[in-house]
Amino acid sequence: MTASEQYASVRYLVDDVQTAVDFYTTHLGFTLNTSAAPAFADVLRGPLRLLLSGPASSGARATPDDANSPGRNRIHLIVDDLAAEIDRLRGAGLSFRSEPVAGPGGRQILLADPAGNLIELFQPAHQSATPTT
Repeated sequence: MTASEQYASVRYLVDDVQTAVDFYTTHLGFTLNTSAAPAFADVLRGPLRLLLSGPASSGARATPDDANSPGRNRIHLIVDDLAAEIDRLRGAGLSFRSEPVAGPGGRQILLADPAGNLIELFQPAHQSATPTT
C-alpha cells in the first residue's frame, strides 16, 4: 500500500513548524513522520497525515495572499470521553475556541493549534445496541 492509499492528508499553514509538531505530538496523540523544520513536517494519527507547512515551505508560498490565514475548515478527531479530554488539555494550559456543544450526533468542542488552525474534538452519541421501533 502506498502512502497515498494509506493516509488522507490535510495541509495546515503554521507560523512555527516545531511548535506545531510539539502541540500535535504532545497533546493530540500524533506521531512525527518526517521533519524538515523550520520549513515543513508531517505528523500521523491513524489514517490522517497532517502536513505542517511553515512560511518557507513550498505549500505556504503557493498560497494566495488573500487566503493565507487559518480558515473555517478543521480536522475532526473522535474522542471517547470529551469531558476528560477537556480537563486534560486545560490542565496542560490549553484554551478552547468554543464551549462544548451537543446535538443528536454527539458533543464537540473547538481547540486551536498555535497558528490558529481549528481542531474539533468530537464524542459521538452512544448508539443503541438494538434498533427501536
